[in-house]
Amino acid sequence: MFRTLKTMVVGANARAEEKLRDEYSIELIDQKIREAAQSLKAAKLSLANLIQQQRAEQRQLDGLKDRTDDLLTRAKEALNAGREDLAQSAAQAVADLENESVTRQQTVDRLDMRILQLRQSIETANRRLIDLKQGALSARAVRREQGMQKRLNRHLGGDSPMDEAQELIAGVLQAQDPFEQSQILAEIDQGLDHTNIAARMEEAGFGEKNRSTAADVLGRLKD
Repeated sequence: MFRTLKTMVVGANARAEEKLRDEYSIELIDQKIREAAQSLKAAKLSLANLIQQQRAEQRQLDGLKDRTDDLLTRAKEALNAGREDLAQSAAQAVADLENESVTRQQTVDRLDMRILQLRQSIETANRRLIDLKQGALSARAVRREQGMQKRLNRHLGGDSPMDEAQELIAGVLQAQDPFEQSQILAEIDQGLDHTNIAARMEEAGFGEKNRSTAADVLGRLKD
């Protein structure tokens, strides 16, 4: 039973987290984009440091080459002048400079490779960040449309103002005419006190006529 309860709790937490993520998805997207932008900024700073280090190593390498070329020139001149002792010292210095140049050249090559790899990673990350920002704009537009649709559905759904207005109009149109109702009530009252019996019998041709009709007027005009 404990395992069942634990499973139910885990499931409820997962549903709550999913609902929360969906409700605040736009805010989460913006936060993740900010984090990605910060990571990209840090990567750019690392790239700048590598480039700066590579340039410094390259300057050192160029300086070693200049010093080596200068010493070689001087060693040749010393040999031509018969100063083998000076030429020997220059040769040793040239050897040391060449060994240092090899080490620095390896460092420069290694930095060049790291710079190339990091630059490619930054370019890829930058393109993805641009895509994410465009996607965030689209997601924000869709969320606004969804919000508008929800509000519209509430207005068009059950118990909406439109439905209430339609019911009120129908109620007014279907209401009984009070004037007609008063006439009917008067006729009912006349029937109850027998005051309209004589009029109905007069219209049927029984007894004397108490009211003039259009036929009576026309008859008098023809006489």
